[in-house]
Amino acid sequence: MIELADVHLTLPSAAGAVNILRGVDLAVAAGTSLSVVGPSGSGKSSLMSIIGGIERPTSGTVRVDGVDLADLDEDGLALFRRDRIGILFQSFHLIPTMTALENTALPLELAGDRDAFPAAEALLREVGLAERTTHYPGQLSGGEQQRVALARALVNRPRLLLADEPTGNLDADTGRGVVDLIFAACAARGMTLLLITHDPDLAGRCQRHVVMERGRLRDPVPAARPRAAVAAP
Repeated sequence: MIELADVHLTLPSAAGAVNILRGVDLAVAAGTSLSVVGPSGSGKSSLMSIIGGIERPTSGTVRVDGVDLADLDEDGLALFRRDRIGILFQSFHLIPTMTALENTALPLELAGDRDAFPAAEALLREVGLAERTTHYPGQLSGGEQQRVALARALVNRPRLLLADEPTGNLDADTGRGVVDLIFAACAARGMTLLLITHDPDLAGRCQRHVVMERGRLRDPVPAARPRAAVAAP
């Protein structure tokens, strides 16, 4: 599903070029879940943006769902995201002047799908918001807003879900409820999940884990086993 080969990302700054990603290699099989953990500024969100076709790498190869993203122009990337990728952000990114139903239906409406609203309504029921379809984001709690955002990310029936700190703005109990919905939705649909998080418990729910440090990925170091007690002579 995801294939990255020697991916670099260098961005300009007032102090000179900044190396964000430094030769990232990654392969993620379809239908699996992967967590990416690491300190702030290590390149996790940039990695997700490149996989989602939001940011182009400076060099290297990015293939997602069998498509080399370098072969797509900006319009092609937008269509690729619309048709194959769902994205869930920490800050919800709902349109404040649209109801929960309208926010959820928007991707299908833009695609000209006549069933946009029935599909959106079904997803809002799935995430437990059947009674909140006509409410605006300002009338919803943070957890409810993130569930609307999840419904919107799923409405185009994506093959890959990218989630960037999806519980970062939620309290622990609310965050667990949203996470349960994410994993249930991915399991029911056979979706691939790439999850960026600072939460080790959340990362541990994924099938595979990698650590990003200073623009590079590595497998986590296994915890050292405690030494067996040695009997005194």
